[in-house]
Amino acid sequence: MDFSPFFLTLRLALFTTLILFLIGIPLAYWLAFSKFRIKYMVEAIVSLPLVLPPTVLGFYLLLFFSPENPMGGFLDRYFDLRLVFTFPGLVLASVIYSLPFMVQPLRSGFTGIPKAWIDTTQTLGKGRWVTLTRVMLPNMKSALLTAGVLSFAHTVGEFGVVLMVGGNIPDETRVIAVAIYNEVEAMNYGQANTYSLILIGFSFLVLLITYWLNRDKSRVLSYD
Repeated sequence: MDFSPFFLTLRLALFTTLILFLIGIPLAYWLAFSKFRIKYMVEAIVSLPLVLPPTVLGFYLLLFFSPENPMGGFLDRYFDLRLVFTFPGLVLASVIYSLPFMVQPLRSGFTGIPKAWIDTTQTLGKGRWVTLTRVMLPNMKSALLTAGVLSFAHTVGEFGVVLMVGGNIPDETRVIAVAIYNEVEAMNYGQANTYSLILIGFSFLVLLITYWLNRDKSRVLSYD
């Protein structure tokens, strides 16, 4: 059995989740507390992948980053960077597609922080950075865990976006979802079934560990 699609998928999911944390925390913080009058437009753009068919998003990303188009040509000419049918392109597409799965739980976590805690921190003369890192993030571990798991699991299960942007290049862009599709097309149902069962087992294990950790944390809080 070829395990390279699994390793590539895990690598993609890990990179995507790490980048999403770097982007999602400040974005969710801004969405939670900003008084910007047209904030709802940003919210709609961030949430768009939730309702947009993956192939539609993948198609426009494919066009946008194609070397024949201005943006793709600019990146290729001046930075020697190609985002079509490459692993970096898969990462970028996955970040865009999984963004709401990171931002929504984090925003809920921020809004769940009691305002009195924030006011107290500000009264003590602490800045926003200290409030974020010392008060907010430590008290929204459940939201951080949920956001990370959802983003990771969603990236593992991607198909339409990664197929459109990355294609089907062995050891470069052939993730597990594409590998399963290939086996079904070739009528290798046994191999497709094996891949699928491994993916189901892995996804279930990740979710099981997540729910167990959240349950354990809730039990400790209730005892306190």
